[in-house]
Amino acid sequence: MEYVNPEGIREDGRRPLEMRHLHAEIGTVARADGSAVFEMGNTKVIAAVYGPREVQNRSQQLNDQALVRCEYSMPNFSTGDRMRKPKGDRRSTEISLVIRQTMEACILTHLMPRSQIDIFVQVLSADGGTRSACINAATLALADAGIPMRDLVTSCSAGYLNSTPLLDLSYFEDSAGGPDVTVGILPKLDKVTLLQMDARLPIDIFENVVQLATEGCKAVANYIHEVLLENTKQLEYRRGL
Repeated sequence: MEYVNPEGIREDGRRPLEMRHLHAEIGTVARADGSAVFEMGNTKVIAAVYGPREVQNRSQQLNDQALVRCEYSMPNFSTGDRMRKPKGDRRSTEISLVIRQTMEACILTHLMPRSQIDIFVQVLSADGGTRSACINAATLALADAGIPMRDLVTSCSAGYLNSTPLLDLSYFEDSAGGPDVTVGILPKLDKVTLLQMDARLPIDIFENVVQLATEGCKAVANYIHEVLLENTKQLEYRRGL
């Protein structure tokens, strides 16, 4: 199957190294301490953060840092899949763990000992790159909640189809079964916090694909900074500053 036509155009009209349109909103869940919606093309995710607050289960309390918990869900309506997914299915558990570990790498948990931070992420519409969109939404929600962080962690994917590196895969491209890499970085610190790959690649191609995904992460970081700056300006305007 052809994923890039002879004119160098993908099925959704993008060039191979072109990202999908990004859109984000902050403060979308009124009762949460922080929340955000993040869209990458037709993939749309909402995240809500509660905390830092008292640890609900005292046996899980950590005396030297905050306890970070994450719950990920992808309801059937987000994909049009009629198959019922059991609560706590393996994929949801694995992605919840990935998001939690990625967020723990950026949250300054030692500043909030004996407390708990809950991150809830739900996919509203799935069209590839849901893992990255979840991480980006969670980052914005944490920033909205005022949670202290080392840096804003951002994520993007890249793949390799028909001997062509592709940035920010859609579901059509992701479901082709070719190699794809999901990367998460702390852009200011220039550190990688997440690297997952679904298939083998020769080392030189692997390095190119990872570099492409990393560039996508940096583009997401620039966009998130713009969103946060605009949100700060709106807050100052409302307060008459």
